[in-house]
Amino acid sequence: MAWDFETDPEFQAKLDWMESFVTEKVEPLGYLGIHPYDVTNPRRNELVRPLQQEVKDQGLWACHLGPELGGQGYGQVKLGLMNEIIGGAMFAPIVFGCQAPDTGNAEIIAHYGTPEQKERYLRPLLDNEIVSAFSMTEPQGGSDPTNFVTRAEQDGNHWKINGEKWFSTNGKWADFLIVMAVTDPDAPRHQRMSMFIVPIDTPGVEIVRNVGVYGQQDGSESYVRYTDVRVPADHLLGERGGAFAISQTRLGGGRVHHAMRTVGNCRKLLDRMSRRAVSRTTRTGTLADYQGVQFDIADSYIELEQFKLFVLKTAWAIDKYNDYRRVRKDIAAIKALMPKVYADIAKRCIHIHGSLGVSNEMPFVGGLIAAMVMGIADGPTEVHKVTVAKQHLKQYRDVKDPVFPDYSLLNRKALAMELYPDPVGEIADAAEMAV
Repeated sequence: MAWDFETDPEFQAKLDWMESFVTEKVEPLGYLGIHPYDVTNPRRNELVRPLQQEVKDQGLWACHLGPELGGQGYGQVKLGLMNEIIGGAMFAPIVFGCQAPDTGNAEIIAHYGTPEQKERYLRPLLDNEIVSAFSMTEPQGGSDPTNFVTRAEQDGNHWKINGEKWFSTNGKWADFLIVMAVTDPDAPRHQRMSMFIVPIDTPGVEIVRNVGVYGQQDGSESYVRYTDVRVPADHLLGERGGAFAISQTRLGGGRVHHAMRTVGNCRKLLDRMSRRAVSRTTRTGTLADYQGVQFDIADSYIELEQFKLFVLKTAWAIDKYNDYRRVRKDIAAIKALMPKVYADIAKRCIHIHGSLGVSNEMPFVGGLIAAMVMGIADGPTEVHKVTVAKQHLKQYRDVKDPVFPDYSLLNRKALAMELYPDPVGEIADAAEMAV
């Protein structure tokens, strides 16, 4: 069994190239007032396309996909290390061809799509000629998808969709949406829904508004209404009633990627607070001379390293077993831990920067809100904690301890006396006499 904390030299060279490329060329794009997903913007394409080509020339384009789809088919450990770098820059995911929700949508179509669906939707999506949206969450749905009410009913050789979806990311720029809708309301809870590809220009698709987060006034989280939206029968994705199984395929790896991108963001926050601590002077020295500041930096470093190792261990387990179900507990655990680590480090960074930290001249408040988003998106923290507990307790299913269990001190001592009756007794007596 191999257990190593080093990256092989060849891949490390790729990561080193990524680090400088993202810092020098990609990160500056985020300050130009252009959105990475707006493929209709000529200026955006003029700037992004050459960088995407550089990534392709390095063999680092869409590495989560197999070679048959133009990627490298990397496992989760390599993808995790890449996402640590990608997470620190707004345009990096789109430049490397691994932007959410397009990556997850591409995986769904690659795994479950028909040849016609792949030709019409997957190929241009992989080439970033178009972008897509995942239309799952509902205004009244909360964290339980079984509460969804958007319906899809068969109507001849079409499906007719009615309902509303909330936070369909990038719907305003999407060429198509993947919609999760109830098709079999009387089936078992997790077999009631199906997935459909819905072109954005289909009659009856209405973007009610685009909601902003991180303090944005003009956001990209689309509130979408579907009114008698008719799509051909061949726009069903996978099997009827298979939406839950499909969505888990989509979300498992994505949570690892989000976690490693969070590692990258936290690494930048720790760097910023450290620079501020050693350069900001007071009457008696620098901020770094104060024990309270030292505690903040030490806690941030410790939490970040623990979290990163946990995420990489989870990625390693996914690669080892090639079965997300076997790693479900750890995937849920890193998802639950992610917002706490992110928020703790962001708050410390804000505090060490003082009034500048809370101002709109620094990005740190956005990081704090992003941490809160991480505690809601892809399932709230509480749901993931419940999953962790249930998965963990499975191994104790057959335990029936008495009132005084075998691990009580009296029982452990009795067992010890059975195993070593004479020597232990003599030693105990001698010890009592000595006292």
